[in-house]
Amino acid sequence: METMTQTLTNWKELTHELGKSFEARAEQHDKDGKFVFQNYDELKKHKYFSAAIPEELGGGGASHSEMCDIIRIMAKYCGSTALAFSMHQHLVAAAVWRYKHKGEAVAMLQKVAKDQLVLVSTGARDWLDSNGEMIKTDDGYLLSGKKHFASQSIAGDLAVTSAPHLHPENGWQVLHFAVPLKAKGVSVLDDWDTMGMRATGSQTIVFDQVLIPETAIVLARPRNGYHPVWDIVLTVAMPLIMSAYVGIAEKAKELALSIGKKYQRQQPHLPYIIGKMNNTFLSARVQWEAMTKLTNDIDFKPSSAITVDIVSLKTNVASACIETVQQAMEATGGQSFYRKNLLERLFRDVQGAQFHPIPKWDQYVFTGERLIQNV
Repeated sequence: METMTQTLTNWKELTHELGKSFEARAEQHDKDGKFVFQNYDELKKHKYFSAAIPEELGGGGASHSEMCDIIRIMAKYCGSTALAFSMHQHLVAAAVWRYKHKGEAVAMLQKVAKDQLVLVSTGARDWLDSNGEMIKTDDGYLLSGKKHFASQSIAGDLAVTSAPHLHPENGWQVLHFAVPLKAKGVSVLDDWDTMGMRATGSQTIVFDQVLIPETAIVLARPRNGYHPVWDIVLTVAMPLIMSAYVGIAEKAKELALSIGKKYQRQQPHLPYIIGKMNNTFLSARVQWEAMTKLTNDIDFKPSSAITVDIVSLKTNVASACIETVQQAMEATGGQSFYRKNLLERLFRDVQGAQFHPIPKWDQYVFTGERLIQNV
């Protein structure tokens, strides 16, 4: 393994190679509900956490679309590793957009590349209003609150988060900043016990009067209503996150083809099930590819129109991935109900696709309102 990075220069090829060991450990990680620490150690060793950072900043120079494909491949071996890793990568992607278009975030990207830092997002639960409390002090702000569903927080170095603050003149604002997870007053609970994606380490982060310097604030926005910053975040994040679920669906399809054709009870209608499953997976794959094209390898101008398409495609991809795994189970019959069958885990893991921002019912309203406004 020492010379693997040198001999396998292609990120995708290397991911397949590392994936073999990820796959060997995946069942036990799922059974125990324990984080994939060993997988992360291997990813750090091969500098995956800086793979998408521009080379001039010390990174690997992988494009956004390449990173989407890396995550898709990784998910075929271990869905939890791929999803947790995607959360780091979408924060990197947003920082890379800021670097390329505004010349910002240089120091953070260089630090990630140098030390292979793991970035933790709390955006899924923060969304527009955010939560917690920021109290102004002479030195900055004191942050208190809980951030749930913080993927890979158990192994993270830096939380990229936000919290509301009542400004004496401007009213309620949401302040965005990063805070080290080893800072005084920060703790991570051991409360991630779920149906699927059990090894993502998505624990709750607790902030108890954590000092946030004024210099750490990168954005102050109104608390109520949508802010254009989400046109950047959603556009770069959703293709990366959905890559994990496309990989899971693809693995399920492969299993259905290899196992289903040997299952005699299914023979009369197996071609119908397989044909339908292929159509469903193709819908997921093509719409996921459409998402990556909208991001255009970080070379895009943020807009409401792109965001509307991104979140709409996200809903469609999530649904198609879930349906693909369901149909793969139908192709293999009752044996897929056993825990020893990999399809059972894939079915549980893929359910997570529906809970990422924006969940479908909220997305329908979000999209509909913006389309009506623009008519």
